[in-house]
Amino acid sequence: MRKKITVVGAGNVGASAAAWLAEKGIFDVVLVDVVEGMPQGKALDLMQAGPVFGADGRITGANDYGPTAGSDLFIVTAGIARKPGMSRDDLLKTNTGIVKAVAEQIKKTSPNAFVIVVSNPLDAMCYVMKQVTGFPRERVIGMAGVLDSARMACFIAQELNVSVKNINAFVMGGHGDTMVPLPRYTTVAGIPLPDLLPKEKIDAIVKRTANGGAEVVALLKTGSAFYAPSASAVQMAEAILFDRKLILPCAIWLQGEFGLQNVFVGVPAKLGVKGLEQIIPLKLTAEEQAALNKSADAVRELQGITGL
Repeated sequence: MRKKITVVGAGNVGASAAAWLAEKGIFDVVLVDVVEGMPQGKALDLMQAGPVFGADGRITGANDYGPTAGSDLFIVTAGIARKPGMSRDDLLKTNTGIVKAVAEQIKKTSPNAFVIVVSNPLDAMCYVMKQVTGFPRERVIGMAGVLDSARMACFIAQELNVSVKNINAFVMGGHGDTMVPLPRYTTVAGIPLPDLLPKEKIDAIVKRTANGGAEVVALLKTGSAFYAPSASAVQMAEAILFDRKLILPCAIWLQGEFGLQNVFVGVPAKLGVKGLEQIIPLKLTAEEQAALNKSADAVRELQGITGL
């Protein structure tokens, strides 16, 4: 029996996630959105691409959560997108209400599901999802570090003119300006990045990584990134549903790890059939730990503003 994944939000991120999933042909996908006709139309379009892909998965569009019942996993992309000049934090009030309503439906229709949160500001929306559903931390995980690390790996590959397959980049912390890229734990074919690039080059890559989302927003002018975020969420979904034991940097509800308590922060996490299966400890320098603490403080402030 195929696993059932619901994608909440049929905008650019959600529709792209549904497309990646549809192409694989190994999932049944439900695409949910409040706009009448939009999820149904995009689902039908994806179903008609099935013969091209050779994919047999069923894609369903809906404006309510009835068809989502019994989903194994949700990818939540619902919310307004960033516009030029708008920070992720500006989105907080509006998207808190949206994600709260989504969480209530998930809890009602699929109480045993895993949830991957993509909505921004991401770490705070993970908090809203966890508080409203009451799900354990193993089943509410934020897509943050996967995307940020992919961006960093992309920039390193361009700088060194090597395959992205050679690169294992690593970014911790909140998904935003306070993220914590870790060049010491970033390797190219097993070689530490500091052995291959001078500090000024690495600093430039780190800065571009932190501004990766804003760079895309500035270029698009009418929206935000969607291909890379949706692909990152799908990678996480596969790791969980296929029990891959894949170690990825994800936003996790920390309970003392890295000296942090009751806050969603990006850390290295093993994803498998239980969702979050292990948080991988790293030895951070005093400077790295201070940066992580600063990032956590920024997330805590947003969590408090949600009022949950």
